[in-house]
Amino acid sequence: MSNSQTVTLPTLLGDYPLTLPIKKGEVRSPQIAFDFADVKVPHTAFKRTVRNLEFDVSELAIVTFLMAKAHGAPLVLVPAVITARFQHPYIGYNPARGPLGPGDLAGKRVGVRSYSVTTVAWLRGILMQDYGLDIDRVRWVTFEDSHIAQFRDPPTAERAPAGKDLKSMLLAGEIDAAIFGEPVTDPQLKPLFPDPAAAAQDWYKRNGVVQINHMLVVKESLSKSSPDAVREVFRLLAASKQAAKLPAPGTLDINPLGIEAVRPGLEIIIDYVYRQRLIPRRFEVDELFDDTTRVLGR
Repeated sequence: MSNSQTVTLPTLLGDYPLTLPIKKGEVRSPQIAFDFADVKVPHTAFKRTVRNLEFDVSELAIVTFLMAKAHGAPLVLVPAVITARFQHPYIGYNPARGPLGPGDLAGKRVGVRSYSVTTVAWLRGILMQDYGLDIDRVRWVTFEDSHIAQFRDPPTAERAPAGKDLKSMLLAGEIDAAIFGEPVTDPQLKPLFPDPAAAAQDWYKRNGVVQINHMLVVKESLSKSSPDAVREVFRLLAASKQAAKLPAPGTLDINPLGIEAVRPGLEIIIDYVYRQRLIPRRFEVDELFDDTTRVLGR
């Protein structure tokens, strides 16, 4: 790819501190241009990424990527974390129906948007690892299919009745706990972890990473035909991170770049996802990348 050529890349990328300098045009390149999809909530278009291969460049939930990889989707991981967060504040219960803690979910009904949502997979993994939860002793009440067409929910899952939502089912006692897309702050509900921030900090001290939500992926065909374009995408992300002055002083880096920086978080989520039978084997971190993306950031 010469400097006289500009390659336009169909792209799915949300508005985050990391990405805003790119999306506002403050960081740009003479070599590539992004054709951003008009999608306000990126996860609503992840099926378009993995099923239709609609985007050359896309953020993607890490569990969705791992499952897509297991089913042969021609996507390549880029060592760039777009979003990450501690998941402990996202699971709650109805205190009007009695106390409930993270060690009490066996035999309970837990509502989730979809069985394979990344936040759900992280929380199941945490509850398995730290509280000994047998996830097969939980009834998982779902509202949507997986982003991955080939995946079928396990026998321990059931579909919520039409017209229901997580909060109303929780308040009615139709489910015992629920995993939400936002932290549990509703005064009618309580977080399952009595002090989610303390639980998150304890997890961080033991594991040393912030839990990955979304990473960047590119189509395999782009990486093979235009490796320079992929390298330029990564360079722009690094420049955007610098322009946004991330991480802010005194805060954790939730947007690590480069394979060694993302390796520890990937190793943990691969193990969690494998133990939940969402993928058939434990991937090695290096095989998620190709020869172009594996060396980015070095």
